[in-house]
Amino acid sequence: MHSSAVFLIEFGAIILGLGLLGRLAARLRFSPIPLYLLAGLAFGEGGLLPLGASEEFVAIGAEIGVVLLLLMLGLEYTAGDLVSNLKTQYPAGILDAALNALPGAAMALLLGWGPIAAVVLAGITWISSSGVIAKVLGDLGRLGNRETPVILSILVLEDLSMAVYLPVVTALLAGTGFAAGSVTLAVALGVAGLVLLLAVRYGRHISRFVSTDDPEKLLLVVLGLTLLVAGVAQQLQVSAAVGAFLVGIALSGEVAEGAHHLLAPLRDLFAAVFFVFFGLHTDPASIPPVLLPALALAVVTTLTKIATGYWAARRAGISARGRWRAGGTLVARGEFSIVIAGLAVTAGIDSDLGPLATAYVLILVVLGPLTARCTEPLALRLTGRTARRTAVEAAGEAPAAEDSGAVLRDPDTVGRP
Repeated sequence: MHSSAVFLIEFGAIILGLGLLGRLAARLRFSPIPLYLLAGLAFGEGGLLPLGASEEFVAIGAEIGVVLLLLMLGLEYTAGDLVSNLKTQYPAGILDAALNALPGAAMALLLGWGPIAAVVLAGITWISSSGVIAKVLGDLGRLGNRETPVILSILVLEDLSMAVYLPVVTALLAGTGFAAGSVTLAVALGVAGLVLLLAVRYGRHISRFVSTDDPEKLLLVVLGLTLLVAGVAQQLQVSAAVGAFLVGIALSGEVAEGAHHLLAPLRDLFAAVFFVFFGLHTDPASIPPVLLPALALAVVTTLTKIATGYWAARRAGISARGRWRAGGTLVARGEFSIVIAGLAVTAGIDSDLGPLATAYVLILVVLGPLTARCTEPLALRLTGRTARRTAVEAAGEAPAAEDSGAVLRDPDTVGRP
């Protein structure tokens, strides 16, 4: 009875604290993820007040949080969207992977962590935060801009890449041999391909089977199906997250909209618990030694993400202003980076990997919204000055008065505030 009371007190305090932190983040107009991570650091190993009775339940809640994050991500896309993005935007996806995964892999090798840690850190630095970026686009009123489909296409390709990447990482972390790892990857690719095929051809029938007018029954069926598939996928060493993502893709139409509406509060609750759980297993004292590498990675991958977005938007025929906006918007890292780091921490790959990932995400989840706002005006100001200086030197004349009218005309945001 006493342990039950302690559990209720601890877990209730966690949920209440997360709610207050979420309200604070909303008032400050930035993502609550860094506050959730800091809360975990404060109440975890080496923190101010370590938790005891509720830690096991928090661990289970964290697993559910990962599953719901990926399910909701899958509900955002249809199989047709994914196939279309693969056909049209795959060059941008390849460039994105090359520019942003390689710095993470190089850093892990430079630190002497070995090839498996290099694969893990490559994923952490590669994947942008879909949740943070979607919120930033909405807050800045850019959902209708011409560069936004380019941004979303890159995010879709990153999310789809996880269906391949996560099984590979899971096999590597499990220490399976080459043959077993190849079988795991083949199973993952086969399942992903089969689900996409079924979703394209029979998505309406699947959605009709799940569909119901009763919100309670829809919630139970979708949640139960997701947890079941996620559990089977994890049993097959494919990754529970990939299983949940594929369930989301298979659902479409009114079922997807209804499930999204019903599951959004649950997703937010358990996702917050997940970020806290990751912080709980990171000793705050372990962060300062890896702060410099994390900061260096943040600087490098901020520049590489901006370059990725700029190139992809330029390829799509977007103006210079839209290219810089696209690049600055893609900088934020968040939920996926922590999911990948969490797998490595659980497997005990390297004691410094978790702290470095925490510091890296803390930096970029705060910096991301700032780069989304400031990259465009800062870049245009610098490039404008450079262009004027070059023209003046070439003509041998004194600088002319600045004509801001040409700068302000942006065809990508015509008619928008």
